Amino acid sequence: MIIRTGPVLLVLVVLTISSGCGDSKPEAATAAASSGPTSTSSSGAATAVAIDDSLSITGPLIVEHQVDVLAQRDGIVASIVADSGTRVSAGTVLARMDDRQLNANLEAARAKTRSVAADLKNWEAEAEVLKADYVRAERLFNEKLIALEQLQHAKYKAESDQWDIVRVREQLNTAKQEENSLELEVEKARIMAPFRGLVARRYVREGQSVAKGDRLFWVTAEGPLRVRFTLPEKYLGHVKKGAEFALTSPDVPGEKHVARVVELSPVIDPSSGTMEVLAEVKGARGELRPGMTVALHVPNLQ
Repeated sequence: MIIRTGPVLLVLVVLTISSGCGDSKPEAATAAASSGPTSTSSSGAATAVAIDDSLSITGPLIVEHQVDVLAQRDGIVASIVADSGTRVSAGTVLARMDDRQLNANLEAARAKTRSVAADLKNWEAEAEVLKADYVRAERLFNEKLIALEQLQHAKYKAESDQWDIVRVREQLNTAKQEENSLELEVEKARIMAPFRGLVARRYVREGQSVAKGDRLFWVTAEGPLRVRFTLPEKYLGHVKKGAEFALTSPDVPGEKHVARVVELSPVIDPSSGTMEVLAEVKGARGELRPGMTVALHVPNLQ
C-alpha cells in the first residue's frame, strides 16, 4: 500500500507546481496585450483627426476672362505685333492684316461723301433762291401784276426743290453708312486684345492666309484667380458668401493662400446632390497662375 501511494503523492506535487507556473504566464500576456493596443489606437486617432479635420477639394485655378481671339474677316496676316507671353491692355494691337485695298475703298467712299455733301449744299442754296422767287411771285400776284399760273409755277418749283433736297440728304446718309462700313472693315483688319491680360498662345504667322473665324491668339486675364467646385448639399446654410478657406498648390508647396467664397448656387443639383461654389484667391497671388492645380480645404461639419 505504501509503495503504491508514493508515486501518487509525487504526481500530485508535480501537477500543483505546473498549475502554479501556468497562472503567472497568462497574467503577463494580458498586461502586454492591454498596453500594446492602447498606444496604437492613440496614434491612429491623431492621424484620423488630421485627415478628417477638413474636406480637401482639388481643381484648377480659373479666370473669368479667357478667350480665343478670332479673325473677323478673310485676309492675309501682314505683321505680328504681340507674341506669346506679352502683357497687353484692352485695345492693344496683336497683329495687322493686309488692309491696302480696304483703305483705298475707304478713301473712295470718303470722296463720295464729300461730293454728295457738296451737292446737298448746292440744292439747299437753290432752294433759298426758289423760295425767294415764290415770295416775290406771291407779292406780285397780290398786286395783280402776274397771273395765277405764274404764282403756281413758282410754288411748285420751290416745293419740287425741297424733295430734291430730301433725296440728296438720303444719298449723303447712304454714303456715310458705306464709309462707316469700310471703316469697320479696316478696324477688323487690326487684331486687338479684348481686355487686359496676357497673350498665352499665338496660332498664326506673318504671311499666313486666314479665314473669318480662324483662331489667331489666345488671351487670358491674370486675375482674379478663382476656383469653382461643388459641395455636398449638407453644407447648404453652413457655407455662406464671404466664407474663407485655406488654399494650397502642390506646384508651390511653400505658399499658403486664402480663398473667399464669392458666389453660391441658389439650387442643388438633383442628379449629384451637390451645390456649386465659386471662390476667389484673396490677397497677393504669389506664384499661382491660371490653370494651376490647387487644393481647397473646407472644414468638415461637426
